[in-house]
Amino acid sequence: MKTLCCSSAPSTLIGHVHGSSFSNSALALPFLKTSSFSKASTKLRVGVTKASVAVEQQTQQTKVALIRIGTRGSPLALAQAYETRDKLMASHSELAEEGAIQIVIIKTTGDKILSQPLADIGGKGLFTKEIDEALLNSEIDIAVHSMKDVPTYLPDGTILPCNLEREDVRDAFISLSATSLADLPSGSVVGTASLRRKSQILHRYPSLTVQENFRGNVQTRLRKLNEGVVQATLLALAGLKRLNMTENVTSTLSIDDMLPAVAQGAIGIACRSNDDKMAEYIASLNHEETRLAVVCERAFLTTLDGSCRTPIAGYACRNEDGNCLFRGLVASPDGTRVLETSRVGPYAVEDMIEMGKDAGKELLSRAGPGFFSS
Repeated sequence: MKTLCCSSAPSTLIGHVHGSSFSNSALALPFLKTSSFSKASTKLRVGVTKASVAVEQQTQQTKVALIRIGTRGSPLALAQAYETRDKLMASHSELAEEGAIQIVIIKTTGDKILSQPLADIGGKGLFTKEIDEALLNSEIDIAVHSMKDVPTYLPDGTILPCNLEREDVRDAFISLSATSLADLPSGSVVGTASLRRKSQILHRYPSLTVQENFRGNVQTRLRKLNEGVVQATLLALAGLKRLNMTENVTSTLSIDDMLPAVAQGAIGIACRSNDDKMAEYIASLNHEETRLAVVCERAFLTTLDGSCRTPIAGYACRNEDGNCLFRGLVASPDGTRVLETSRVGPYAVEDMIEMGKDAGKELLSRAGPGFFSS
C-alpha cells in the first residue's frame, strides 16, 4: 500500500510529545483509492499535507527553546502551530535562530475518545483542558487553540490576548455523488459531529438523514466518505485551506445557508497571566478585527450558556459601512425550530460585547424553557 510522504519542516521546529522526540514519518497516512462516479465525481485527498507537517525530529538540540508551543497533534492543529511559529519567527529575530521554538504535542480527552459524541463525554474543553494544564504547570509557554474549541471561561492563571487573522468562516460541502445538499436524493446520509450543522441541515432538508458522531480529524472523515459510510459531509473551509486540501471541496455553503460556529476559522494563543514576556510576544501577532469579532460571538455564546449539547451559531463581521454586523442562531436539535436574530452597531469592543449579549438574551426569551431538549 502506498503512503504519502511527509514534507520536511524547517529544522528549527522540534517535535515532541510531552518531551519525547519523534519522527515526522509517523504522520504518514495510507493512500486511499476512490471509486469513479459519473456525477460530481471527486477524488478525495486524505493524506497529511505539507502545511500540516509541523514536526521534525532533530537529534542535535543545541540550546534551550525560548518558546515551547503547546498544541494538539492532529494535522490541522499542527498546521496552526506551524503558522504561529512562522509569524513569531518573522516578528522577532531572536526566535528565528536555530532551536528557539519547540512544538510540544499534547493529547487531549477529545483526541482519546472518538467512539462517543462530544456532548456525551463533557462538551466544551475536551480539546483544551490538558493543554491548559500543561501551560499552568509550565510544561509549555504558550498554547495554540482553535477558538471554537475554547470554553467561554478561561482557566485561572491564563490569558488569551491574541487571535491570528481569521480564515474563511464558511462550511464546505464534500460529496462524491452530489454537487450540493439540495442535490442529495431523499434518504441520503450526511455525516457530521456538529449539532449546529445537523440542525441547520434538517431544517432546510428534512428528507436527509444525519449520522451523528461522525468524528475524527479531516483525513479520517474524508476516508469514511471514500468508504461510503456517508454520502456527504460538511467541514470548516478554514481547516481545509490551512491543510492545503481545498481540492476536496465540492461546493461552499453561503453564510445564509449555514451560519458558522462561534469563532469558526479563528486561532487563539494563550499564555500564563503572569508571563509578561510571552504576553508581549503573542500580542504582537494579534489581529484586532478578528479579536473583536470573536469577543462579540463569545459574548453571545456565554449568554446562551452554550455547549456541545446546544445547536448555536454566531458570526460577527465588519459590514460595508465599517460597522459590526452580528448574526446569531439557536435551533432545536432536530431542526424543527430555528430562531435567528441580528444586530448592527459600532465596531468597538464594548458595543460588540453588548450586541452579543443582547442577541443572546433575545433568543433565550424567544426560545422559552425546554427548547433545546425538543
